[in-house]
Amino acid sequence: MSDDRLKKSGDKNREDRQLQDRAATENRELSDDDRLEMFRAQFFNAALPNLPLIDGYHTCWLTTSNPRDPVMGRLRLGYQLIKSSEIPGYESISLRTGEYVGCIGVNEMLAAKLPESLYQRYMTEAHHAAPGREDEKLADTVRSIQEQARRQGADVQLGDGIEELQVQRPAPVFQ
Repeated sequence: MSDDRLKKSGDKNREDRQLQDRAATENRELSDDDRLEMFRAQFFNAALPNLPLIDGYHTCWLTTSNPRDPVMGRLRLGYQLIKSSEIPGYESISLRTGEYVGCIGVNEMLAAKLPESLYQRYMTEAHHAAPGREDEKLADTVRSIQEQARRQGADVQLGDGIEELQVQRPAPVFQ
């Protein structure tokens, strides 16, 4: 058998199939609705089901793949992994092998719950108290600069927002 016979021919049948394939791919125009759905999918992860509300707990998904935020660290903080036996209808996403057998899981994600009171305290610290302490540090720095300028006979003009740093606000309730 010669090498020429192994080469693909440029016959008419081959050309027709190329035109058919081309037409099939060219007719795949996306509608605006299709594009909107693609846009939504980019920003909302549909791979993880919404966890149901559990009275007295905040529920969330934990990752097993982040070495800076290991599951064991979350367990020490009071998080509890959710067993599929606790939530009817979630048996199909119960892990059947590995370290977390019986827990609700999808790929590297594990369902967890945290007592609501502890969740509120953690969120208040992370999103209210800690930023408030940073605001206070900035306000102290501004006061120090103003005092230093006054001693040297100068004046410091404050921009919008500096006074806001000094306003004490009540802690919000987190959802």
